[in-house]
Amino acid sequence: MQLEDIKVLLTQFDQSTLTEFDLKESSFELYMNKNNVAVKRTEATETMRISEPDTITTEPVASTPSTEGTSAVVPTQVPVKEQPENTEVVMAPIVGVAYLKPASDKENFVNVGDFVKKGDVVCIIEAMKLMNEITTTVDGVITEILIENEAVVEYNQPLFRVAKGGDKR
Repeated sequence: MQLEDIKVLLTQFDQSTLTEFDLKESSFELYMNKNNVAVKRTEATETMRISEPDTITTEPVASTPSTEGTSAVVPTQVPVKEQPENTEVVMAPIVGVAYLKPASDKENFVNVGDFVKKGDVVCIIEAMKLMNEITTTVDGVITEILIENEAVVEYNQPLFRVAKGGDKR
């Protein structure tokens, strides 16, 4: 399925009275939902997002009486935040659920102010029932945690900000 075909489907779905649409074609799957309450899917599938990294995001559009209580998702332009020169951002390499702790009764992998070495685990992202350790690419100090525990993260979403260098442990 081509990008243009998907855009046409999105437009038709948005203008229809359907609240859910699921398309499966060989290894491709597209799921769209206009319900106010998201349904947690039990099957492990990859979701395709139409976006350009760091420039387009999706935001719900306010409902109007003519849309029968549904909301649509439309792309909106978002300015890219400038990075300080000595800062590295740990990005999500995959779509999934991010866990800041190894277990619910354990402490966070890292906290703001912690020194990390290249290769240290900072969180885990669960994707398709697989736990993927996310590691730092530089030595430095965690200056900002950009996600909440158990948040759903997108591909290439910023997770942590690390100031290169800093005090060693």
